[in-house]
Amino acid sequence: MKRKSFAGDGCPIARSLDEIGDWWSMLIIREALFGVRRFGEFQKKLGLAKNILTVRLRALVDHGILRTAPASDGSAYQEYVLTPKGHGVVPVLVALRQWSEQFDDAPEEIATILVDREQGRPVRKLELRSQDGRLLGGGDTMLKPNPAAKRRRRG
Repeated sequence: MKRKSFAGDGCPIARSLDEIGDWWSMLIIREALFGVRRFGEFQKKLGLAKNILTVRLRALVDHGILRTAPASDGSAYQEYVLTPKGHGVVPVLVALRQWSEQFDDAPEEIATILVDREQGRPVRKLELRSQDGRLLGGGDTMLKPNPAAKRRRRG
């Protein structure tokens, strides 16, 4: 089944899902954050079929989330390196992780905790805050038209 593209959608959530919305892509980005760089390493860590991994890596490169680079050991291989856009996915992964830690049916099975590398202490829960620093809940927000948005013509 061919996936529908949300590239031209006016919703930023749909647009981001068009680039990183499948679980394999998110897991590839996670592994890249942990230092995985080579095709074979991704394949071994994720247990993903080579054809699917090839397609996902190509899409992440095409979307500017990963870039290819010559292997750091000087071999003929190439490596996949996160771009600044790829590093921008970190808060999304942390939010997913924290959501799972809070609502998972078997939290005792979660094998790791996310800690600050320097202090070794658990990372605080992400919070949604207003421009003036107030803590916001989902009911404290709304959507309004973006005056800078280009309107698409219909018809």
